[in-house]
Amino acid sequence: MALLDTPQIGEITTTATTTIRQHPLGKPDAGIGDGLFSSSSSKTNSSFEDGDSLNGDFNDKFKEQIGAGDESKKGNGKIDHGGVKKGRETTVVHYAYRPSSPAHRRIKESPLSSDAIFKQSHAGLFNLCIVVLVAVNGRLIIENLMKYGLLINSKFWFSSRSLRDWPLLMCWLTPSDFPLAAYIVEKLAWKKRISDPVVITLHVVITTTAILYPIFMILRFDSVVLLGVSLMLCACINWLKLVSFVHTNYDMRSLLNSTGKGEVEPMSSNMDYFYDINFKSLVYFMVAPTLCYQISYPRTAFIRKGWVFRQLIKLVIFTGFMGFIIEQYINPIVKNSRHPLNGDFLYAIERVLKVSVPNLYVWLCMFYCFFHLWLNILAELLWFGDREFYKDWWNTQTIEEYWRLWNMPVHKWIVRHLYFPCLRNGISKGAAILVAFFMSAVFHELCIAVPCHILKFWAFIGIMFQVPLVLLTNYLQHKFQNSMVGNMIFWCFFSIFGQPMCVFLYYHEVNQKGKSK
Repeated sequence: MALLDTPQIGEITTTATTTIRQHPLGKPDAGIGDGLFSSSSSKTNSSFEDGDSLNGDFNDKFKEQIGAGDESKKGNGKIDHGGVKKGRETTVVHYAYRPSSPAHRRIKESPLSSDAIFKQSHAGLFNLCIVVLVAVNGRLIIENLMKYGLLINSKFWFSSRSLRDWPLLMCWLTPSDFPLAAYIVEKLAWKKRISDPVVITLHVVITTTAILYPIFMILRFDSVVLLGVSLMLCACINWLKLVSFVHTNYDMRSLLNSTGKGEVEPMSSNMDYFYDINFKSLVYFMVAPTLCYQISYPRTAFIRKGWVFRQLIKLVIFTGFMGFIIEQYINPIVKNSRHPLNGDFLYAIERVLKVSVPNLYVWLCMFYCFFHLWLNILAELLWFGDREFYKDWWNTQTIEEYWRLWNMPVHKWIVRHLYFPCLRNGISKGAAILVAFFMSAVFHELCIAVPCHILKFWAFIGIMFQVPLVLLTNYLQHKFQNSMVGNMIFWCFFSIFGQPMCVFLYYHEVNQKGKSK
């Protein structure tokens, strides 16, 4: 193997029509050259393995030595180094790497040195981490099952109380009414049956009702937390889609009016594109995996049924694994702990660190199930072409970069309907970013606080706390170029401290509220 890795030095010389030693079975006797060169290696100028070649007198000296050795062997009918038979002729390959050849020819770094570590693949080490991760966690799962048994309880997910929440279940049917109402208003606006102030007023009423109605129903009928969270997520998505539909159509009308007056140049050679507003495009948009409305989207040619089936199997497996971790690990830890703000500081840190690892697994499974599996399945069934639902957020070096890469549908909505409109209205860039974080914090609080029937603003504070972290990580990135300090801060605050602390806070608040009843 050492010979195979060394470079070839000198020239390969060939002679024709020579005899070769015969194997007892009639096969040619394999020489050194046979193991290193194929029969096609009859070129007279060989190159080194890494692209280098010897120059100057040193190379010429070796050429003379090799040439002399070849001349001395021409008269001998025997080949000492073996050969490769080719038809009636034999191509003789002399292995020219001599003991006196230099083994070190240039400056090279060790593969794991700081200058070379990112210039090569580390797939083997990545595979090792996966194997170790599976082995270690497999042992912990087996140990946990042997010690505590299977702790899965179906009442945690479904109960008879869920079936009594029929008014809440009816909310799943009503979201279709709001897009229909918004479409009717837009149709009247395009036909100029109502003025713009009336259009804006009606849309404000429709979108506000679309988000307040589920909140009222959840709080009024004291719904199960899981059902309430699902309904609030759907209500928030529905609200974002309605706002995009309304804002896009308003911008289309403004653009057409400005173009008709000659104030601006047409942005599209086919202005009929803007008139193609129909209910079919709205229905497709409401179920498509996007939050930004447009008349048409990039479409794929066909549906890969086998691929969809495989993704569904993965979705079931990872969803089950996520539920297993929640009930087998997170629930027992949280139930057997005190309120993190009522105990001592070291106790709270120990509890948070203990739940951080299973919480990280649940979070990663949630990301994989929703952003990769579910959204891709939905896109495949709807022939939706743009499937950039996330980017490589795990490599982010600043908190600001993470929020740009983590959730691409929401990021595109904020950029299109919030950030740039703020800039066009004279708001500074920093204030526009603050507005975006404020809106995100409000929706995070709604999705958690409303189903839990408490208003402690933990989720709101957690999102707004990202603003100073954005400033900190941006400063560190500017001060230490290409530094991963921001990436480590992101992982620590999100996975190790932030999310586990929110889990403890909301669990104990909900538990105390239940005991007070």
